[in-house]
Amino acid sequence: MSDRQDPREEIFVVERPWGQFQQFVSNETVTVKVITVEPGHRLSLQTHENRGEMWQVLDVPIEVTVGERTWAAQPGESVWVPPRTMHRMANKSDRAGRLLEVAFGDFDEADIVRLEDDYAR
Repeated sequence: MSDRQDPREEIFVVERPWGQFQQFVSNETVTVKVITVEPGHRLSLQTHENRGEMWQVLDVPIEVTVGERTWAAQPGESVWVPPRTMHRMANKSDRAGRLLEVAFGDFDEADIVRLEDDYAR
């Protein structure tokens, strides 16, 4: 089980002559995904036992729920979802939205506990 602290404090930006890069994690065991949420859709309201997730919103505002809080996370915003915390993402815009997900801890899709699901899974 991952009891990692919020990794957003370790994100940093390095300037280069050609622009910059933003570093999210270094030398840790993680799983990285880009999640695309189509307009008008949302993922299940869920929890995970064995991993925490950091989301970086890439394109359009994404409505996120973490615990009891729901808000429109803006492009460039980072969100931390601790292990065992109820969470969901939804796209209320008119175009597809992407999030970069960095999952810390043991990654296994089978550990998803769906509390609500629009697709009856």
